Amino acid sequence: MSFDGLFTHAMVTELRKNLLTGRIAKINQPYQNELILTVRANRKNWPLLLSADPTYPRIQTTQIPYVNPAVPTNFAMMMRKYLQGAIITAIDQPANDRVVRLTVTTRNELGDAEQLVLIIEIMARHSNVILIEAKTNRILDAIKHVGADQNRYRLLLPGATYIEPPKQDKVDPFVPNQDYRELVRQFPAEAVLSKALQQHYQGFGRDSAQQLAADLHQPGDLAAHYQDFLAQFDAPAPTLLTLPTNKTMFAAGRFDHFGDQTRHFDSLSALLDFYYADAAQRERVQQQAGNLIRVVRNDLKKNRNKLKKLEQTLANTKQADELRVKGEILTTYLYEVKRGMTEITLPNYYQDNQPLKIKLSNQLSPSRNAQKYFSRYQKQKNAVVYVSEQIKLTKAEIDYLDSVHTQIELAAPADIAEIRQELTQQGYLKQQRGKKKQRSSRQPSQPQEFVASDGTKISVGKNNRQNDQLTLKTAHKSDYWLHTQKIPGSHVIIHSDEPSDQTLAEAANLAAYFSKARDSATVPVDYVQVRRIRKPNGAKPGFVIYEGQKTLYVSPSAELVEKLTPAK
Repeated sequence: MSFDGLFTHAMVTELRKNLLTGRIAKINQPYQNELILTVRANRKNWPLLLSADPTYPRIQTTQIPYVNPAVPTNFAMMMRKYLQGAIITAIDQPANDRVVRLTVTTRNELGDAEQLVLIIEIMARHSNVILIEAKTNRILDAIKHVGADQNRYRLLLPGATYIEPPKQDKVDPFVPNQDYRELVRQFPAEAVLSKALQQHYQGFGRDSAQQLAADLHQPGDLAAHYQDFLAQFDAPAPTLLTLPTNKTMFAAGRFDHFGDQTRHFDSLSALLDFYYADAAQRERVQQQAGNLIRVVRNDLKKNRNKLKKLEQTLANTKQADELRVKGEILTTYLYEVKRGMTEITLPNYYQDNQPLKIKLSNQLSPSRNAQKYFSRYQKQKNAVVYVSEQIKLTKAEIDYLDSVHTQIELAAPADIAEIRQELTQQGYLKQQRGKKKQRSSRQPSQPQEFVASDGTKISVGKNNRQNDQLTLKTAHKSDYWLHTQKIPGSHVIIHSDEPSDQTLAEAANLAAYFSKARDSATVPVDYVQVRRIRKPNGAKPGFVIYEGQKTLYVSPSAELVEKLTPAK
């Protein structure tokens, strides 16, 4: 289901249980539109995610690791100033809307107690996280500043008065009412009823309205169906459903109108962590690596166009032998060539004296015409060597950029800094002006570790620095190396000199999954011992050559990857 008002109601129920009376211990803004408050409550630290992402806005506790920027943002510093050490005294949702208000008690600079309200508005591209004073409704700061040129109804700027989002003329479904009976009477058709429910009740997404409409069409008491439907959001049962299209859907309870329940979770937050793990990561990477993706795509386009021109030039150079033959025939029959002629037909003694038409310049002498053909022949002959070398270099450049593009697509946000550094070192990105080269205090990221079914350790490099380090320095010569055949992807190392067939198959699945062919049905994966791997002098990062390999064909499986991921 969507993160509508009903799901927000269920999430507020969960957050009240876990976070009320908790103290805000840490505040971080790891990503542009996301704030994470570490709340100490019930003898446990709860990382509370407030996301104003336009695609995946939400509020939840999260266990997905994140990496903080080297320098905190201005918004993060403001939140630390006002919220560090504050106590959460209330978590409310106004009228089943997609708005959550966290009321906190803190002390101002004079030591006096004051109340602040942290508001998250979950409204697609209009989503926002706003901190206001409880008494005056004065905005202290917002994660997205909205001026008068963007919204005439309300300003979301520091110092402005907070105005709630425009209210809709809808009914709070949790307030006792009998409106659903009248709606069922007026709109007997299920599809029409679902639209009427969505238009009449506050906070109903399309899927919630469709599920309630289906319930109200079941035999039995309408009141019981209505109350049972709402009751599940007061005691949510986090569920992942599989739809007939094989896509998945999250729900806070029974949504059997859409598909079968395939997995249950201990909390709504754990459900969202699982559901959004990949999609949200991709969104974060897109935000952080937007300029990297643009640079790589532009260079790929430029090199692919260059390759086409080089290949056309090489095709043209295949006429070199024809130029040489014409030059030799002209030299042989020079006495028949007269100055001022524009063409001549002579017997081609290389092809049984078949007539050969040769174009001439009427401005040149017969001998100079022959020399011109020999000169053009020599020029094209020399071009073959140069163009062939340029084609080889351009293909290597395309392969490298294609591999980097794949790494960005598969990267976690923590990997982006290393990819950016690599592109800067390789000259694709310019060093920022006024920014001196300095050694980063951040520890280099490490390859991702997996454990095969028989306990064998498997390592997967996630970028070229990790790939080179893993294959050429960390791995033993007797370990086994895997990589998708002629497809950009990660280096995979099996830390064993005699891996079982099952371990080889599982490692091959990892190699296919962490490659450009992740969504393919059958992927060829080469494997060979590390001793047969070498890196040519001057080769691009991540590039190696090998021999004596064998090939496995596998179908990438996200379920198997999850199974091989060690428990934390």
